[in-house]
Amino acid sequence: MSVSMTGSGETATPVESSKSAMSWGPIFGGAAAAIGVTLILLLLGSGVGLTMVSPWSGQSSSLGTVGVTAAIWLVVVQWLSSGLGGYITGRLRTKWAAVHTDEVFFRDTAHGFISWALATIFVAGFLASSLTSLAGAGAQAVGSAATAVGTAASSTASAADLPTAYFTDALLRPEQARAGATTDDIAATAEVSRILLNGAAVGQIPDDDKAYLATIVSARTGLSEADARTRVDTVLKRIDDAKVATQKAADEARKAASTTALLGSLSLLIGAFIAAAAAAFGGSQRDEEEDLIVTARI
Repeated sequence: MSVSMTGSGETATPVESSKSAMSWGPIFGGAAAAIGVTLILLLLGSGVGLTMVSPWSGQSSSLGTVGVTAAIWLVVVQWLSSGLGGYITGRLRTKWAAVHTDEVFFRDTAHGFISWALATIFVAGFLASSLTSLAGAGAQAVGSAATAVGTAASSTASAADLPTAYFTDALLRPEQARAGATTDDIAATAEVSRILLNGAAVGQIPDDDKAYLATIVSARTGLSEADARTRVDTVLKRIDDAKVATQKAADEARKAASTTALLGSLSLLIGAFIAAAAAAFGGSQRDEEEDLIVTARI
């Protein structure tokens, strides 16, 4: 604290309020209002299908379209809730007496920003908890599927032993593959599975494996060698098409996630600005009319 001397020898001491410039009541009130509006609007968006994907094929938009729609809806939710929460924060705070106008403006914007931050942290925690629950359910389903796949594959070879088993099959393939395929169905099926798995791992199936597959298919189905080779080529093309479709879906999901993240970041920045501006506007309306106390002279 600085002390100055006047020309007449009097001491001038600056006046400083003992009260904090932070009014936590309005901040919590504005944050609570913003949280309530956010949850209502999120449920409304889910109810009208802005953030939901139909499980039935052809009954909903693509993943990228739904991702952009959900991101735009989150932007709208952020702006509306931030504006309402900031305005309530500005209107509920008590008037600061003997405070400069610029300082009042700064305090109002700071209160609106802090209120927005509290509401955002709560909603982010709520959404993270919901996503964690969904991820847990998904992981449980994937675990069940993996257990089923592991049980089905236990009679053939483990994933770690696949390369060794595949090359062992290649070394021990009988000269008369047709006779072996017809006499031992289980072994033939297991060997075909290993060939397909190895092809999926390396990205292609060699020509000699294709010829061997055609021989086994011909022996098992009674088709001619040409028809069996045609069937093998058709199935392998379906496998390649499924791989391309999976890669395309993953790329679309990545692009949708990137767009959603960018729009979400932009909405948060604009939401913080709207909350601060709304708090300043609400505070200015709160201070428009000045209350005066008239004291009679004695």
